[in-house]
Amino acid sequence: MAGETVNEVLAELAALEDPRMREVNARHGDDHGVNLARLRAVAKRLGTRHELARELWASGDTAARLLATLVCRPKEYGRDELDAMLREARAPKVHDWLVNHVVKKSRHTEELRLAWLADADPVVASAGWALTTERVAKRPDGLDLDGLLDTVEAEMKDAPDRLQWAMNHCLAQIGIEHPALRERALAIGTRLEVLKDYPTPKGCTSPYAPVWITEMVRRREG
Repeated sequence: MAGETVNEVLAELAALEDPRMREVNARHGDDHGVNLARLRAVAKRLGTRHELARELWASGDTAARLLATLVCRPKEYGRDELDAMLREARAPKVHDWLVNHVVKKSRHTEELRLAWLADADPVVASAGWALTTERVAKRPDGLDLDGLLDTVEAEMKDAPDRLQWAMNHCLAQIGIEHPALRERALAIGTRLEVLKDYPTPKGCTSPYAPVWITEMVRRREG
């Protein structure tokens, strides 16, 4: 059934709450306890419903905002609307899904990338770096890659956690995708040692840039 009201959807999300999952998510700053596979199943059933997405977002509920990013029409959001939404999205998962599921598919991606990259708020700036990393991998023409490495080298070590993580991802992506800059990217990562001791589960690749770059290049060339 695709005609549910926002209150009915909110009630359904509340019924999916798992206190143990909320406890786990809370450790990462996410205040919800809904299994994401179940959340995606709700989104699939609802289909694209942009006005419902706006109502879900306006509720302020974290699970509802995650769902909103899956049922909206990204191209219908205005530039200022997306900017305001990002600044409201303090839960890390909401921030990530908004950038990846909505902003990257909007008509304002490049304008927002440049504005956010220069923003004084480190959480907002981290979104600018995430969008830049996407361009590094897919549309690098026009990017000043050396300039990005200059900024990473000067600022990543002392950046707040979420901004540091986003800058580190960009550093690794430059090293992976651009062989001419790989040696410099490896040298920056080695010198700064950001995330060198990050606990990495068995079978996963470390986010420490020199290890990440080396492993991804090995996989591609192997």
